[in-house]
Amino acid sequence: MDMVFTTLAHHHTADIIEKKSRFIADAFPIRSVADAEAAIAAVRQAHPAARHHVYAYRIGVGVPYERFSDDGEPSGTAGRPVLEVMRKQGIDNALVVVTRYFGGILLGANGLVRAYTEAAAAALTAAPKLRCQPMVEIVVTCDYSHYGKLEYQLAQAGIALRDPNFADTVSFRVIVPDEHAQQTAQQFAD
Repeated sequence: MDMVFTTLAHHHTADIIEKKSRFIADAFPIRSVADAEAAIAAVRQAHPAARHHVYAYRIGVGVPYERFSDDGEPSGTAGRPVLEVMRKQGIDNALVVVTRYFGGILLGANGLVRAYTEAAAAALTAAPKLRCQPMVEIVVTCDYSHYGKLEYQLAQAGIALRDPNFADTVSFRVIVPDEHAQQTAQQFAD
């Protein structure tokens, strides 16, 4: 199973107006249901006068845990469209809350779907993304005579050398993608 996924770097907000109704989409990176519930509560507290706080979230990789709420909008017109935007953009471990301030004009089912979809897409498209993958820490111990060469080769490969300790020998840590760990460890041994 591929454990690489895309999530949000940080909270991002976008805002659209549809027939005088204001839709504010807040997109958050999350790691748990508790994170999602806390962010939803914070949005509700920030917008107490809003009519609806529609949300959708995806947690996990592979087959993520998904949840959505129409929060009083007609069934299927709000939460599911927001979730579909997240699926289409391939965003995991994230929450989108779309807050609606009613503008006095009814939008109808199609108008609601369009507005919630557009608001969620605006927030997710503009939000900075992170590509995440499993990483492995390798602890390396070597003689001083090999340290300079290893340091140079790591720099050339774009691998950061961390926490060097200079004692009788030199030890340090490197963090590499899990898929390259065995190959990298073998290169150190060679």
